[in-house]
Amino acid sequence: MCSIRRATKDDAEAIANLYRELNTLSPVSVSPERIDAVANSDNTYLLVCDDAGEIIATALVCLCQDVMFENQPFALVENVVVRADCKREGIGKNMMDYIEAFCLEQDCSKIMLQTSSGNQNARDFYTTMGYNPNTKIGFIKYRRYFSR
Repeated sequence: MCSIRRATKDDAEAIANLYRELNTLSPVSVSPERIDAVANSDNTYLLVCDDAGEIIATALVCLCQDVMFENQPFALVENVVVRADCKREGIGKNMMDYIEAFCLEQDCSKIMLQTSSGNQNARDFYTTMGYNPNTKIGFIKYRRYFSR
């Protein structure tokens, strides 16, 4: 089984390949320097699942400082990707279990994530993991539509 750790700049190409599996419509560009900066962040954690030197999954966890519950942050999880040939082997579950344990250590009040509304497999996976798809509604506005 793989070990989960923070990504390093040496993982950039493997992460880019995983992101290309997730996003086939837009060009993906992963900068080793950006990964280095994230690796030094106290609030952003780019995780990888390393299987004997092969990166087979990734996830991004952002701790958002909140004032509603004193010092409790909440977590946003983005870009969870398991390599296509490694799906249904428990890797996604291991990654999410790791993230939940990490968020407990950080005293997070909640974990929020989004997935494509058309990705029924991911929706079923997160529901099985205990995430409630009916609690909130997520809205997205992509950069090209921002007011100028």
